[in-house]
Amino acid sequence: MTTAAADNPLLNDFYFPPFDAIQADHVRPGIRALLKNLESELVELERTVEPTWPKLVEPLEKITDRLAVVWGAVNHLKAVKDTPELRSAIEEVQPEKVEFELKLGQSKPLYNAFKDIKESSNWDALSEAQKRIVESQIKEAILNGVSLEDDKRDQFNKIEQELARLSQKYEENVLDATKKFEKLIVDKQEVEGLPATALGMAAQTALSKGHENATAENGPWLITLDAPSFMAVMQHARNRALREEVYRAYVSRASSGDLDNTLIIDQILKLRLEKAKLLGYENYAEVSMATKMATVDKAEELLEKLRSASWNAAVQDMEDIKQFCQTQAAPEANDLNHWDINFWSERLRESRYDINEEELRPYFSLPKVMDGLFNLAKMLFGIVVEPADGLASVWNKDVKFYSVKDSSGSPIAYFYFDPFSRPSEKRGGAWMDEVVARSRVFSRDGASPRLPVAHMVCNQMPPVGDKPSLMTFREVETVFHEFGHALQHMLTKQDEGLVAGIRGIEWDAVELPSQFMENWCYHR
Repeated sequence: MTTAAADNPLLNDFYFPPFDAIQADHVRPGIRALLKNLESELVELERTVEPTWPKLVEPLEKITDRLAVVWGAVNHLKAVKDTPELRSAIEEVQPEKVEFELKLGQSKPLYNAFKDIKESSNWDALSEAQKRIVESQIKEAILNGVSLEDDKRDQFNKIEQELARLSQKYEENVLDATKKFEKLIVDKQEVEGLPATALGMAAQTALSKGHENATAENGPWLITLDAPSFMAVMQHARNRALREEVYRAYVSRASSGDLDNTLIIDQILKLRLEKAKLLGYENYAEVSMATKMATVDKAEELLEKLRSASWNAAVQDMEDIKQFCQTQAAPEANDLNHWDINFWSERLRESRYDINEEELRPYFSLPKVMDGLFNLAKMLFGIVVEPADGLASVWNKDVKFYSVKDSSGSPIAYFYFDPFSRPSEKRGGAWMDEVVARSRVFSRDGASPRLPVAHMVCNQMPPVGDKPSLMTFREVETVFHEFGHALQHMLTKQDEGLVAGIRGIEWDAVELPSQFMENWCYHR
């Protein structure tokens, strides 16, 4: 390894990614050197492959895992700590990464070896996990275009490259458009109705943008399209014009100017259809459902069931809101619009049930919620979650790192938790992702498997001043939901890395553990 390569953290053999050391200028040389090594390994594997686990599956897992771990670290930083330099570096090397994945996915020697395993006399001797790996590898190869020849394969590969580029651009445009909108308010009347937590956050945002004298009481206040700010305005701002302005800005993000996604969406849809036709499907929905448990027909049937079951209740809800508006002599009572629904729903709930979501926040401080969540996990699964800050490097001072231990005190997994909104660098929403999966192939001592590591990412309101982050009940549900995903990844006892944890789980089944954990929020 050259000195330059040795100095590149992406090329080191790591278990916990060196998030504090990875810089944008490591990405181009690091990913290119990695792809070069992996390409050599793929060529060697194709030359020596045999339809056996040690000669096919284990070396393949080593190739796919290394790429997933390194690219995963880089892509994670783009999601939580985006910079123009990092974005540019990823955009430059992504086509090379996609090209390698296509070579791997379209490898005839590997595809034929997997088919040979399935057709061999040893098939019945394989475990259920091993059979699942073989069957999913065969299916994925077909969906990656392994059966296509010459011009059709070239066309397929061009489509895959363009879809990767367009998808990346789409996400970047949404993030940039979300960041772009800022509304500075100096008149206290304009923010009437906003709760103290929202005013504190808006003042804190103004402070961070150079408005040195901003306070929660006297402003100025900076409103953004970040979820906590947006929802506070939609639910509580009495100023209807403000609600309309913020709502219109939110729903029209990335719809005009340099950040317009309209043509990108059209192009993605067109390319997806072309891809589906090349693979022998009628439409892209069929391609998508090929790796899921349901079918297109079943999905449409379920949607119709939900629509018909909820329609009358939804109509009644709207009628209740209209009538309540009329009793309050609201000017918009006979002309309710999208930016009115959340606001008047909240007022109706306060009136009817004497429940104010904002008044619940002090009961749901983040430390208290996490204690409750971890105690629940201990009761349900016999595990102990402990802070392990300092054991792994992080990308922001607010990120927490935890170890998960079994009843004997032995570690079985680890996870990062990044709870707070950072609209200038972090994409919206909440998600769980893997860092590494449990796997016997990557055993350090030859006996115990590599332990799984997960990401949990949320976008809730950060602490204001010296108070902890105070959560809405919906934010509590979100944390429980993402922890459910993380638990499926972390509590697995499956040692076959290609199907351990969340790997190999169909997308329409993967939500079960998260919904299970979310439901405990309502348990007395």
